[in-house]
Amino acid sequence: MSALIREPEPKPAPARPESAPISNPREVDIDLIDPNPHQPRSRFREEALEELAQSIRATGIIQPVVLRPQGDRFQLIAGERRWRAAQSAGLHRVPAIVRDVPDHLALEMTLVENLQREDLNPIEQARAFETLLNMFNLTQEEAAARTGKDRATIANTIRLLKLDGQILAMIEEGRLTAGHGRALLAIEPLAARLAAAKRAAEGKLTVRNLERLGNRGAGRTAGKPAPSQFDANTRAALEELERELGTRVILRPPRGRGAGRLIIEYHDARQLEAIYERLRGSSNN
Repeated sequence: MSALIREPEPKPAPARPESAPISNPREVDIDLIDPNPHQPRSRFREEALEELAQSIRATGIIQPVVLRPQGDRFQLIAGERRWRAAQSAGLHRVPAIVRDVPDHLALEMTLVENLQREDLNPIEQARAFETLLNMFNLTQEEAAARTGKDRATIANTIRLLKLDGQILAMIEEGRLTAGHGRALLAIEPLAARLAAAKRAAEGKLTVRNLERLGNRGAGRTAGKPAPSQFDANTRAALEELERELGTRVILRPPRGRGAGRLIIEYHDARQLEAIYERLRGSSNN
């Protein structure tokens, strides 16, 4: 472990790809615009879209959408809510800034633009942060610099993706808050966590109640040591390793003559590849 978490040499901030020059706004046929497949927002509230559509009917679109050309059509980089609301308002054309940018820059612009907004739900934010980290091989500090968010905020948001799909859905639907989600992470096994989540969604448990359940180790997996059983140096080492790898790390000491285990979690192939590259980079330093 010490070889993996030794103090890294300072790394320069990643060079930002140069953007194409911004063109003047122009009118684009609304039917020629396609949504961005990497849009982190998975839910568009109908009530909010209708409010925006009413505003557009009254005053028009004040801020142009941002597009990039794709053959005879255009792909959205920023402004999907305005585009959807404009369709509801019955507009045939929308003001747009067209920028000729490569795939990787279009993806980064879409993610950063959405992460700087306040109306993404916590799970949409978590998935967008994770995509930004993995697709561009960024550290959490580098992602914080690009999005204007605090590094601790990014780390705490991404941790929510460790929750079961049923709980993630409750947070996306607004039945649970991000605070509930973080408190639920400490409750194990999964059956106990799901039961607590359902009670919290019904208003029967507060965030503080969930934290107390987690602190008491309610339903903790047999044989898994509580954090308090690790000394301060080991806890600090595990936290540093989690920050470096951007994911959850679990240490299970040897029992009897058995071997101990160091478990590094990942959620998809891209994250696994990013973890591998960081471990390989640490071993080569």
